[in-house]
Amino acid sequence: MLAGKRVLLIIGGGIAAYKSLDLIRRLREGRASVRCVLTPAAKQFVTPLSVGTLSHERVYDDLFDLTAEHEIGHIRLARECDLVLVAPATADLLAKMALGLANDLASTVLLATDRPIFVAPAMNHVMWGNAATQENVAKLAARGVAILGPDAGELAEGEIGLGRMREPAALVAAIAQHLAAYAPLAGKRALVTSGPTYEPIDPVRYIANRSSGKQGHAIAAALASLGAETTLVSGPTRLADPPGCRVVHIETAQEMLAASLAALPADIAVCAAAVADWRPAHAAAAKLKKDGSAPQALALAENPDILATLAQNVARPRLVVGFAAETDDLLAHAAAKRVRKGCDWIVANDVSPETGTFGGDANTVHILDAAGTETWAPMSKKDVAARLAARIAKALA
Repeated sequence: MLAGKRVLLIIGGGIAAYKSLDLIRRLREGRASVRCVLTPAAKQFVTPLSVGTLSHERVYDDLFDLTAEHEIGHIRLARECDLVLVAPATADLLAKMALGLANDLASTVLLATDRPIFVAPAMNHVMWGNAATQENVAKLAARGVAILGPDAGELAEGEIGLGRMREPAALVAAIAQHLAAYAPLAGKRALVTSGPTYEPIDPVRYIANRSSGKQGHAIAAALASLGAETTLVSGPTRLADPPGCRVVHIETAQEMLAASLAALPADIAVCAAAVADWRPAHAAAAKLKKDGSAPQALALAENPDILATLAQNVARPRLVVGFAAETDDLLAHAAAKRVRKGCDWIVANDVSPETGTFGGDANTVHILDAAGTETWAPMSKKDVAARLAARIAKALA
């Protein structure tokens, strides 16, 4: 369940911080990526060098880092992850979280995140049993923070009691178990198409469109985060491969169709790619020259209809979702497309230049199915993806 997950590990300033090094290794063995934040006190127990070497990532420790904060680094850290793990979670860190303090990088990130938070408490058994600590832990649990431990045993000061940080292997297993409860698409296979297609005119020219692939890539990531085994078939984009997905890179519509059919059988197919409807009937083997004569006519051939092919396939996915990118009569064209293609849902969006949808980070969509039309308020493409993935999970439950 950790494969492809982006873990933000916040290391608190307690002797148990030495276990964080093994924790990083075990998280990476589970194929999670790990980015780390060190509190000032944590650097008294482990070094940024050792943490960075094991995580293969930059280590963050300064709220006022000029380079990171130029890009609002604490917000990016808080959002560019799938979960936040605090280990060890000291009494001080737990108190800051309960009170909503934000006076260093770790506490600011914890206040700014909207991702699931897991804490692994570690402290002296008397500190753990103190009424203040127990009240703080109760507040955090009531807010949905997962409390992992502590365990009983010998403590650093030689005393015995409840206060040991849970062992790294047990923490990884507990997080995986928690995530499994939030993986409604576990055991399901999903296919997502994304981006434009490039249809060659000659070796250096092609027909394409303005699709960035941001919406399709976000949908693939959202489905994977809900546990689906996700294959993303992507046309040429400037985007990084989304975490947790198998990605097949293609250029043409014919290549996209072949890759999509190869990904069957699947439970879900979301065709978010902006596939070129036409391609040059005969691509020139050498670069066409402008020699002063009359422009050469470009003969076009119709590209395969990937959405219709999947919707009408013998191995048809249980749920087939198409996209309708229109510049006029949006809902009418989308409704007709849903019937014509034979898909279950159509996600309709206006891609007129003034909307900024193509290439932008926001989208306004309408979901058309057999029951009617559902219009969503404008939101980021990542939020559209998360909401669509949740709707898909509910439909397949």
